[in-house]
Amino acid sequence: MNRFYSNPELSNTPWAHVAPELWVDWGWQIKNRITDISALAQTFELTKDESDGLEKTKNLFRFSVCPYYALLADKRDTNCPIRKQIIPSTQETILGEQDQSDPLGEEMLEVAPNLIHRYPDRVLLLATDRCPVYCRFCTRRRIVGRLEQQATRSLLQQALDYIKRTKEIREVLISGGDALMNGDQQLKYLMQEIRSAAHIDVIRVATRMPATCPMRITPALVEILRDYGPTYIMTHFNHEKECTEAAARSIKLLLDAGIQVMNQSVLLQGINDSVEAIENLNRKLVFMRAIPYYLHQCDLAEGISHFRTPLQTGIDIIDGLRGRVSGLMIPKLCVDVPGGLGKVTVQPDWMTERSNGIAKFRTFRGSGQYPDIRPADPIHADMTKH
Repeated sequence: MNRFYSNPELSNTPWAHVAPELWVDWGWQIKNRITDISALAQTFELTKDESDGLEKTKNLFRFSVCPYYALLADKRDTNCPIRKQIIPSTQETILGEQDQSDPLGEEMLEVAPNLIHRYPDRVLLLATDRCPVYCRFCTRRRIVGRLEQQATRSLLQQALDYIKRTKEIREVLISGGDALMNGDQQLKYLMQEIRSAAHIDVIRVATRMPATCPMRITPALVEILRDYGPTYIMTHFNHEKECTEAAARSIKLLLDAGIQVMNQSVLLQGINDSVEAIENLNRKLVFMRAIPYYLHQCDLAEGISHFRTPLQTGIDIIDGLRGRVSGLMIPKLCVDVPGGLGKVTVQPDWMTERSNGIAKFRTFRGSGQYPDIRPADPIHADMTKH
């Protein structure tokens, strides 16, 4: 039984005559990204709003999508969850009252060029501004895709020197953009430099490539990630349609090399904002052995308010999953508090009352209680005296 979506069918597409060995080459995918309305119109039947959106947003946020991911979207259905992540809308030109250019306060936490130090024991290294697909809901749209380049080694050296001399840092997250837009040699250089600091325990690599361009996960890449481990891949699937045969193979390559894969979805209105959508996605992820880690509340970046859901939507989704699926499939609902204050997790209130030494709970099967022992309460009795 094939639990995943078939890989894109190339017949009747602009890439019908592309050789199979080119289609599965990630470099070819990047070089042949769709970047303008004329190329997009060869793949999609565009609505007026989509055409207007492409025109009106071209100076606001980069547009680009690799052929593989473009063909996961429906050619005609504007409600397709992949299509909504790809094609600009005129709604992106609207600045919401709460929108912010830098909602996570990264600029004020930059301790060296491209290095963000928010938490005491870990740092975020922005090694590139490039992505195979520029998601319409990107939280770093102020910088991502602006220059389309990876950071130079001379620029990164300042960040690497900071990492090496700051002993409190135990973990480095390489991100961007998409960290795997760096070539193998650049990635090897970064990981080698980071690993030269004895106090670093873990390297995490943030990438959407398993979902958007799975051919990037090659044996050569996996060898680099393994050699400088422990390495964790922090990937980003939002909808079950992204769980293709190719995606499953890419994750298997990583896992079979001992590289853990953890997924961070973003909760998006009209794309995955239901219990059913998150359940279907996470069932497939767990079957692929990827861990559903976070379900992110959409950030307050400029021009993406139409993607944001009420906070209660996420709480209701977590509530609806509890008991319906195993705990392996229930992510943590995460809010990145604006202003650089960090992430917090939010969950439904399953405790309905707590008084007189009794805690009362609601579960998916009904209500119950548990003795809430206070420090002074006796917790043992001599059973031989009864």
